[in-house]
Amino acid sequence: MNTTIAETHARNHPIVSSDHWLSERKTLLAREKELMRLHDQIARERRALPWEHVEKNYIFDTAEGQRTLSELFGGHRQLLVQHFMFGPGWEQGCPSCSFMADHADGMNVHLAQRDIALVAVSRASLAEIERFRERMGWQFRWVSSHDSDFNYDFGVSFRAQELAKSEVYYNYVVQSFPAEEAPGISVFYKDDAGRIFHTYSTYGRGVEVMMGAYNLIDLTPKGRNENDVPNKMEWVRHHDRYLPEQGSATASCCHVHP
Repeated sequence: MNTTIAETHARNHPIVSSDHWLSERKTLLAREKELMRLHDQIARERRALPWEHVEKNYIFDTAEGQRTLSELFGGHRQLLVQHFMFGPGWEQGCPSCSFMADHADGMNVHLAQRDIALVAVSRASLAEIERFRERMGWQFRWVSSHDSDFNYDFGVSFRAQELAKSEVYYNYVVQSFPAEEAPGISVFYKDDAGRIFHTYSTYGRGVEVMMGAYNLIDLTPKGRNENDVPNKMEWVRHHDRYLPEQGSATASCCHVHP
């Protein structure tokens, strides 16, 4: 296995006394607190964003039959949607979106306590979704938007005429994109009158908010240790496809970093 830059850096890292280490750690702690305060401020600004009324009546195929967007809320006021890259006819879902989804089941009970429903939405048929879900062992709710405009309207699926131009509107800019599906997270709110509002969407690297494993990886000496390529997540596999020797195979992963 080739030695990576991160591995070389770890092997040649400075070693200092405990007093020196503590001094450096306190300096970094001050920077970490600055980042936390900035994070809190941005969260406040995010909550202050104006909302847009969702007027279209989206219909989804679910294990319980066809359901409206309103019904996906269940008994909650807030709905988090993972736009999961899984198109009609695909053999399996995107590995990077699957990495996101691997975090969902553990979070779901806690999200519900904050009045939040979590649902994954893909354009693949319900049968394709259920087959892949069974393989992966997931329990979270996952529905199909196969016959609706939902994915197109929220900027995570692209029609043939868009792809033919080699430019699509994604992550709030016109750019090239290597697939017909893209990742994202959207948030909705339902008021007392049953009106639904779109409050927020994030794309590209914004979807890392769902990748809690990255936060832990970022604490380690080697960090993410990702190759300097456009798709930084080329190392990610479906959790049942990792090899005993990590990094000894290649996989086609979705492109989430623009």
